[in-house]
Amino acid sequence: METRVAIIGIIVEDRDENKDSIEKLNNILHDYGNYIIGRMGLPYREKGISIISIAVDAPQDIISALSGKIGRLPGVSTKALYSKVTG
Repeated sequence: METRVAIIGIIVEDRDENKDSIEKLNNILHDYGNYIIGRMGLPYREKGISIISIAVDAPQDIISALSGKIGRLPGVSTKALYSKVTG
């Protein structure tokens, strides 16, 4: 099956009010762990948000499903950026 390399950018707004979303986000990322190449999280305390970057290598439908599940969480925004490299 052909895979794509992509970066999924995630912003969690108001971390204190969205603790349930953060727990669900971590569970989703755990479920897709086989596709995750790496993860970087940055708490931006001054703005009260968290910025997370996920690098993945997966079929396009898996990347879309992952990004969609994350984007439906309250207080969470996400976008996926795909490379042109396939394999």
